[in-house]
Amino acid sequence: MIIACPACGTRYVVPDSAIGVEGRTVRCAKCKHSWFQEGPTVERPPEPATPAPAAPPPPPPSPPVYTQAEPAAAPEPRDIPRPGFSISEPEPDPAVEQPTAKEERAPESLASDIVPPPPVTTYDDSAEEYSQFDPEPPFRPRRNPLKLWTYAAVIFAIFALGIVAASSYWGLPDWVPVSRPVFGAAQQDLVLDFPPEKRGGGQSSEGTVYYEVSGTVTNVGSETRSLPAILIVLRDGRDRIVFSWEIAPPQRTLAPGESVTINEAVTDIPKAARYAEVGWKPS
Repeated sequence: MIIACPACGTRYVVPDSAIGVEGRTVRCAKCKHSWFQEGPTVERPPEPATPAPAAPPPPPPSPPVYTQAEPAAAPEPRDIPRPGFSISEPEPDPAVEQPTAKEERAPESLASDIVPPPPVTTYDDSAEEYSQFDPEPPFRPRRNPLKLWTYAAVIFAIFALGIVAASSYWGLPDWVPVSRPVFGAAQQDLVLDFPPEKRGGGQSSEGTVYYEVSGTVTNVGSETRSLPAILIVLRDGRDRIVFSWEIAPPQRTLAPGESVTINEAVTDIPKAARYAEVGWKPS
């Protein structure tokens, strides 16, 4: 609330709780004048409105009145046939269309109520009954990984030994990407002598291009040696192999100090051939 000093007119803002509802004496801080300050007026809440009178409840429904129905007329007794007597059927009304024999069918309601009999289950005495309490065969033993790796290592070793034996006997196939020597290893006590002046090509009178080599093979040792095949290789100016042919030995063995002469020529060689090399055929 806001209070004002009646002497000097200074105004102050004080909380309502400081003055109270009944009021109190206050003093001006500026002119030191004291006066009795009335408390703040308290507004009373409005009185609640008087509710309208409730509508009277509806009257309860009247109880139902039951009347006794008249007894139904008893059906007329039908004539019961007796032995020796017959009952005549009433004559049909000509105004009503009578169904023919073909049109007389059973009502659909009766036909739908007909349920086929359940299938008969036969019991086969020969079939063996299965019981969950019957003993089962033992489970398959778990495979041993160490044993499987041992078997794989043995198979790989056998396969590798087979490849090594085949390569040493027949040699590596051509499709294997490894560098192979052009000529075989030197033969013990066997010396090849094919001078460069006895190697060369030419052309015959018929115009056929040929290349010939001439030389000797000598056994310089003290034991008889077998004579392997000789390989002739032709190279071009870039040292590339353009042609090769094999010379079969004229005899199988050479005795100590024995020598054999070889003269060979080949036709239809490439025109790029420049020089020849002589060596033993690789085994």
